[in-house]
Amino acid sequence: MPFSDENHPLWEVKSLKRALHAAGVALWAWTLETDAFAMDEQAFILWGLPPTDKVTFEDLSSRIHPADRDRVRAAFTATRALVGAYEIDFRILLDQEIRWISARGLGNDEGVHRGQMSGVFLDVTGRKQAEEGHELLAGEMSHRVKNLLAIAAGLTSLTSRSATSVEEMARELIQRLTALGRAHDLVRPLDASQGKAALLGDLIAVLLAPYDDSGAFSGRVRVAVPRMGIGEQSATTLALAIHELATNSLKYGALSVASGMLDISGSSTDDEVCMVWTERGGPAVESKGREGYGTRLLKRSVAGQLGGSIETDWSDDGIIVTLKMNAHNLAT
Repeated sequence: MPFSDENHPLWEVKSLKRALHAAGVALWAWTLETDAFAMDEQAFILWGLPPTDKVTFEDLSSRIHPADRDRVRAAFTATRALVGAYEIDFRILLDQEIRWISARGLGNDEGVHRGQMSGVFLDVTGRKQAEEGHELLAGEMSHRVKNLLAIAAGLTSLTSRSATSVEEMARELIQRLTALGRAHDLVRPLDASQGKAALLGDLIAVLLAPYDDSGAFSGRVRVAVPRMGIGEQSATTLALAIHELATNSLKYGALSVASGMLDISGSSTDDEVCMVWTERGGPAVESKGREGYGTRLLKRSVAGQLGGSIETDWSDDGIIVTLKMNAHNLAT
């Protein structure tokens, strides 16, 4: 019978191997007595190892992320006591790259044959990255919702100080909330051909307009920054940063009291844009302890999307926040 015959056993084995390779499934066998591993070609590629006849668990352990190494060793040792199928997810390090591997097999000696346990390795990096992205998004959404509630409560308190009637308070509060909506719209491009979302000063002024009293203390928010256009992506990131700083000020800083003043100044070079957020006249400030989610998110956004840094000076007169941003990043 010719080998090309589809009924030939070797043809079926070849087809099975192609199917496993297409699915990214790597095969392994672990000899319990000698601690030796046998793996197929796909497994060696997955672990970034050259093909060899002799691989031990320790050889693989050297590539497992240090934080997962003991857990994986304990999990593999415990698999013989498990009933049914098991699955272990862990990280491995290939140079500077982190890859997620899922090891699967049968426990309770069901998968043991001639002293060997067998199973498969799967590259689940994409799934893990998606899960981390979803968790980050959920955390951001939760934080933003809390911030919006805090902003609404703060604006209500702010408006009540200058309003003389319920009708006036409702009108001013609606105007401030509407201004926040305009600020949200401002991060969209005004001119697709220019690729700019807004002028830096306009974006900051519109974002902070709802926090500026229209009564006796009007004009307490002052903005003086370089006249320059910013890109859509950086405008969104900067808007989130300004919202975070304004929310914190509304909760604890200068914007939380009628006498507080906020000054935003800036300077620029060909390579860098510097913006200084200065609060005065607010309640006494204390140096921060443990960073909250919003602060970590703010630092990550400024460092990541804007290619810059953020420094906080907890002075006795009021907080001073210095944002340094890459000029090229800000324009994109």
